[in-house]
Amino acid sequence: MLSFIRVEKWTALVSEWVNWVAAAAVVFMMLLITADVTLRYFFNSPLRGTYEVVGLVGSVVVAFALPYTTVCRGHIAVDFLAQRLPWIARVILNIVNTLAALILFSFASWECGQYAQSLKASGEVSATLQMPTYPFIYGVAIGFAMLCVVLVIELIRQFRGAEIE
Repeated sequence: MLSFIRVEKWTALVSEWVNWVAAAAVVFMMLLITADVTLRYFFNSPLRGTYEVVGLVGSVVVAFALPYTTVCRGHIAVDFLAQRLPWIARVILNIVNTLAALILFSFASWECGQYAQSLKASGEVSATLQMPTYPFIYGVAIGFAMLCVVLVIELIRQFRGAEIE
């Protein structure tokens, strides 16, 4: 019991740190786009590769924000129908949803890792800046893996809730 609470708190803390990295990346993207637009408008000289960088960093932003959003239960949920179900049916529905998400993001994390490995091995780079893309794909894989840890904790929480009442 005590070790589960520790793991739960540690996971929430790491998710919050990862979310701060995502927030910093959003600020970076905002500044980059602002600089690109300003240079384009006033000096007719846009920053080369802005579109590429924003796309790559944006993918990591989404993946890094997912774990913390899940910890905070910040996802949009359509539960007007689920609220009318009996308590045990809601628990079962939550378990099924969490399990489905866990399977999906486990697979996505694994595939992103494999894809990043193949990009690294082939030396794949971005079109404009000739920048390696595999670190960003690894970032997505790490974000999804962190989400899987959060989902496992949520699944345990759901099973414990089913035992309590």
